[in-house]
Amino acid sequence: MNILVTGAAGFIGSAYVRMLLAPGADRRSGVSRVTVLDKLTYAATRDNLDLGDPRLTFVRGDICDSDLVTRLMGHAHQVVHFAAESHVDRSVSAASAFVHTNVTGTQVLLDAALRHGVERFVHVSTDEVYGSVECGSSTEEDPLAPSSPYAASKAASDLVALSYHRTHGLDVRVTRCSNNYGPRQFPEKVIPRFVTSLLDGGDVPLYGDGTHRRDWLHVEDHCRAVELVRTAGRPGAVYNIGGGTELSNRELTARLLASLGADWSRVRHVTDRRGHDRRYSVRDDKARNELGYRPLHDFDSGLAETVDWYRSHRSWWEPLVERALSA
Repeated sequence: MNILVTGAAGFIGSAYVRMLLAPGADRRSGVSRVTVLDKLTYAATRDNLDLGDPRLTFVRGDICDSDLVTRLMGHAHQVVHFAAESHVDRSVSAASAFVHTNVTGTQVLLDAALRHGVERFVHVSTDEVYGSVECGSSTEEDPLAPSSPYAASKAASDLVALSYHRTHGLDVRVTRCSNNYGPRQFPEKVIPRFVTSLLDGGDVPLYGDGTHRRDWLHVEDHCRAVELVRTAGRPGAVYNIGGGTELSNRELTARLLASLGADWSRVRHVTDRRGHDRRYSVRDDKARNELGYRPLHDFDSGLAETVDWYRSHRSWWEPLVERALSA
């Protein structure tokens, strides 16, 4: 079976491809070949993939390119769709790229999947589509209330994807994950940004009062959940994927400072982001009960391993820091 994975030169998509192509994984997944479609925007790099693996085909291109997508879809049995513009701050200042890639790009993929009779389409989304949750946790049945242009574009793409199931019968499955962390995350996201800046002797920005709360999910746990949804999920279903560790940004900052031997003098308080959601939290009972999902990574050990990875892989992240500053 050949799977088309979009956005797989980025952080989460590349981790998913590495999982699919790990030794012996094909016996469990049924996947013999993987085609990666990635535009290689500033947040992606070929270095995240083993391009010498004969089971992997890499295609540089845009998911909004209908001709290219149609050609690739003709050889795909299933699709796992990670490709997205994802940085919230960038969406606040320049939303058009987010709407174009996240909504139009998803629609182009769905049209091609429908024309070619693709067996299954897994659409990877985010807990941010639910908006801020003051208490309790969001379920898959809760209304969507996105705050940022990024979250709104992802909510729109979710609804477009699900409409292809309801209207056309296409087997679409949607995942909504909490905040990911782990090795190879682009250094504009909070954990790698803080780690790389502290390693370079710089300071780190903390939004507002630092009490915004997020649930943290190791990227490998997320990828295992996506694979469970692909192989055992239900057509037309939405699955929340949580990590089980909720922290305020201030608490996260304290852990990062401690892990790098730094103190609060390295923290620079900055004006809060416009429309900054106070808290995200999802209930993932459906994934746990239907699919047997459980996060395997303890946050403290996972964070320590992540910090160690950045400490020992400067050659990977230093060029990306320069790219992030110039993008």
